[in-house]
Amino acid sequence: MPLSIDKQQVRRILVIKLRAVGDVLLATPAAANLRRCFPDAEITFLTEPPAAAVVQGNPAITEVLVFNPGKDNPLSFFYGLYKRRFDLVIDLFGNPRSAQMAFFSRARYRVGFPFRGRGYAYNIKVPVRSDIVHNVEFNLDAVRHIGIEVEPVEPFFPVDTQARSRMKALLREFRDDGPLIAVNPHGTWETKRWDFDNFAELADRLVEEVNARILIVWGPGEYEHAIEFRKRMRHDAFIPPATTLAELGALLSLCHYVISNDTGPMHIAAALGIPTLGIFGPTNPFLQGPYGGIHSWIRKEDLGCIACNQTRCSIGTPCMKELPVATVLDAFKKLRARARSERAL
Repeated sequence: MPLSIDKQQVRRILVIKLRAVGDVLLATPAAANLRRCFPDAEITFLTEPPAAAVVQGNPAITEVLVFNPGKDNPLSFFYGLYKRRFDLVIDLFGNPRSAQMAFFSRARYRVGFPFRGRGYAYNIKVPVRSDIVHNVEFNLDAVRHIGIEVEPVEPFFPVDTQARSRMKALLREFRDDGPLIAVNPHGTWETKRWDFDNFAELADRLVEEVNARILIVWGPGEYEHAIEFRKRMRHDAFIPPATTLAELGALLSLCHYVISNDTGPMHIAAALGIPTLGIFGPTNPFLQGPYGGIHSWIRKEDLGCIACNQTRCSIGTPCMKELPVATVLDAFKKLRARARSERAL
């Protein structure tokens, strides 16, 4: 049951979502709803360095506060939070460290999910539905629980106009006919990566069947992987130079479609409104899929172990190795037809 808070006493708000890129992005609808309810409040978003660019420039957020593990002294950081005298703290991350941050803030209202051993940190505890609803809705549950009527809002990724101009100039190096389709064959978990050769075959089929221009997305530590991917293709593909997260968002905003494993770039593309097809295996697309009506996802449905949520697989990741190219290509064609139909309306 929602709890009432005295909204007149809330002037300084702290939202905590430490990582990762996709998870932080899926928390932005919660920040937007807080801004709508508290138009004059200072809203600070606390995260870690890799995800800070996701929320910098977000109009709902006054300030981005960055905690740098390994560099920042936790006790000093906690004391700094206490000195800022937040009125409302909402912990959307719920790990031991974020719980400590909420607790030591000593805010009047400390809102969080009472995962094992974390309940001490919060005086407003939110029922946990993380295994039932999409991550966007899970984050919004914390806002609903303090009596705020939530309005539907898409995740927001800020696109820097200068970065977009640079990326547009970069793409002039590549041919300019046919739809630009970004493919992301990478993933933080090995179990989340669709079979490499199958992904390369899909890219070739897109060139042959829809005259696609293929853009290979890559991030830190993935450049050699991207080179190898292009080598396995029969057709040409474009590998951009190293980009910042802001530049990656700008680059994706120039694409017509994105096909990606379950990673941060998938969520960025979806937030930008680029029709996105997510390829899933160990993670659950009903909970973590690309958010928004235009987007879609595909997985091998006939496996009993699908959506196991395991980072290692003892049976050779059949969910990702046995998902046929034809199945993914068919899912893309349906996504493309739907997107073209909606654009025509």
